[in-house]
Amino acid sequence: MRSPVVARHVPLHVTSEIGRLKAVLLHRPGREIENLTPELMRRLLFDDIPYLPPMQEEHDFFAGVLRDRGVEVLYLERLAAEALADAAVRESFVTRLLAESQENVYDSFDRLREYLLALPPEETVERVIAGVRKEEIRKEKIHLHERMSDTYPFYLDPMPNLLFTRDPAAVIGDGVAIHRLRYEARRRESLLIDLVIRHHPAFRDARVPLWFERSERFPLEGGDVHVLGPETVAVGMGERTAPQAVERLTQRLFAGDSGVRRVVAVEIPKARASMHLDTVFAMVDRDKFAVHAGVIGDGRHLRHFLLTPGERPGRIAIEERSDFAATLSEVLGIERPILIPCGGGDAIVSAREQWNEGSNMLTLAPGVVVAYDRNRVSNELLRRHGVEVVEIPSAELSRGRGGPRCMSMPLAREEPGP
Repeated sequence: MRSPVVARHVPLHVTSEIGRLKAVLLHRPGREIENLTPELMRRLLFDDIPYLPPMQEEHDFFAGVLRDRGVEVLYLERLAAEALADAAVRESFVTRLLAESQENVYDSFDRLREYLLALPPEETVERVIAGVRKEEIRKEKIHLHERMSDTYPFYLDPMPNLLFTRDPAAVIGDGVAIHRLRYEARRRESLLIDLVIRHHPAFRDARVPLWFERSERFPLEGGDVHVLGPETVAVGMGERTAPQAVERLTQRLFAGDSGVRRVVAVEIPKARASMHLDTVFAMVDRDKFAVHAGVIGDGRHLRHFLLTPGERPGRIAIEERSDFAATLSEVLGIERPILIPCGGGDAIVSAREQWNEGSNMLTLAPGVVVAYDRNRVSNELLRRHGVEVVEIPSAELSRGRGGPRCMSMPLAREEPGP
């Protein structure tokens, strides 16, 4: 399947989690999935090895649902290839990529650089994402280390987690935060986003504000970033996002023309099952939220912090709180929020469905979400609360430990209205 060429400017604009979705960035899983092996799973942050053909079919179904709802679907791999059409940009990108991949490149840097630059842009991007096996360029073994019995097969590791385009960056208002991801296995993913924003013709001349850059010292991931409204952003602090990064993001948002006036920093358990805020919390309507009861509970006892501009320029006022539901009411101007528990709160069902992303769904419009079909109890409970649930198949996609929200980076939404 070949994704469409992008020939026009795509204005970035996200001021809510629920405004009608207009444009979204996806990555269709490819050969990087087939470069996973049992020995590499832990290194590359996977719990299982998906079967690629049905995984692609499921992802195509997901993209089709979005298109049927009027969403413009853009593919990261295609945008990156278009950005690399410029030879100088391609040379700079490949050099930078290899410089960040020194662990395996060793003394074959020049040969690997020559190999990638000799390919057409589409193939360069495909190899970068899929990984480069040593056997692909060792036709002439000119170095001693290339003749050694080295069992590790890659010069460049594959990027199987790129499926989850939510994490490398987040659009906030009319700007974008380009993230430093927590683990080395994922850190190069945001280099592709950086490439697109700085060099693709649809974005490069727009002078897009950068609220966070991948050169920052502390990690921030998009699954933790929730744009609750034009003036309010919530950010999770757990396994993948550091409080120092939240503070840096907050400073940039307050100092820039972002429109954001408050940040709700939420402390979540540092655990695989709750790696991001969006694994335990999702805004699905103006006053409705899908939650994992094991973390959010009834919303009254969740440690969080309200960050607002301090009295002096550049300073942040920090107020510690415990009643998360009350804070949501305050910052969103709603009555007590309706928290819909994953699995209906049943200990067994909740644990099973939350593991399969029962609280991780993509909101298409107020009260309309895309969710995995396997989470039957959670989906039915949402429907009882008046939420339209569009189900997508998930037998293979769910093996990556990410749901529809994880697999999508919204680029533009309409204002949700009153």
